[in-house]
Amino acid sequence: MKKETLQKRTKIANDIMYYIYTHIETNIDIEELSMDLGVSKFHMHRIFKEIFGKNIYESIKSIRLQKASNLLLTNKYSTISNIVNLCGYSSQSSFIKIFKERFEMSPKEWKNGGYKEYSNKIIQQSQKAMQSKADFKNIVPTIVKMPFIESYYIRNKGYNVNIEETWQKLETWVLTNNIESYKRIALFHDNPTITPLDECQYIGCIMVDDMENIKSDRLPKFKIAEGVYAKFDLKGKTGDVLPFIQWVYHEWLPKSEYETTTKPSYAIYEKLDFFDEDNEFELSFYVSINF
Repeated sequence: MKKETLQKRTKIANDIMYYIYTHIETNIDIEELSMDLGVSKFHMHRIFKEIFGKNIYESIKSIRLQKASNLLLTNKYSTISNIVNLCGYSSQSSFIKIFKERFEMSPKEWKNGGYKEYSNKIIQQSQKAMQSKADFKNIVPTIVKMPFIESYYIRNKGYNVNIEETWQKLETWVLTNNIESYKRIALFHDNPTITPLDECQYIGCIMVDDMENIKSDRLPKFKIAEGVYAKFDLKGKTGDVLPFIQWVYHEWLPKSEYETTTKPSYAIYEKLDFFDEDNEFELSFYVSINF
């Protein structure tokens, strides 16, 4: 396959995935999406499966469940019916059935604390996370209104060792294009503490200060959502991020009386642990909130 053809197909698949994540609360119309992208439904389905290994409908079902399971544990004042509507389900009964199949408990059991055991099993999949001794209880966030952030990106399936390779590729792209002023951003489409790590969508992003001078079409672009966020400043070592995200979603959010939304959280790095000889990082973590 030619390089240009592969880039085009990857862009189509990424555009579909981005659309699903940003329209998950709606009745996603595949016919309308194919018209917007200028690609037939047949080719759209085929390209998506080639790139991501599962079909579009499976992905929509999985993403809806991930979003709903996250809202159930953070939004204590929302009813199951509210969350069903936020995540685009047509009926509460179908949601409960699908939820039980995936998590082996009812949404009510999950909301009442069942998520904790499920999450701890996921954290145990990461040896580095299990070695973390970090304590987050004294971290106090600031509430900020963030503009949308346009960035170049590489999508990584899985919260795993491949993330380092993703950042190496992004760094190569930065150096190749002589980019001097930029920021590194990690976008978490899924909450990695309640999503099996091999299923997480982790996006490595580069926000370039001077976008107009970038001539390269090697990487796709997208926009990280604007909105109101709680911003947490954190310094730590490789392995601390997963326990930190677990603390934000499982302890800070439920106690804060804020609710989160379906917008993904993201981290802006001042120092990236993968490029540091001591494996240390400095970041600001942003989680979408409302009140």
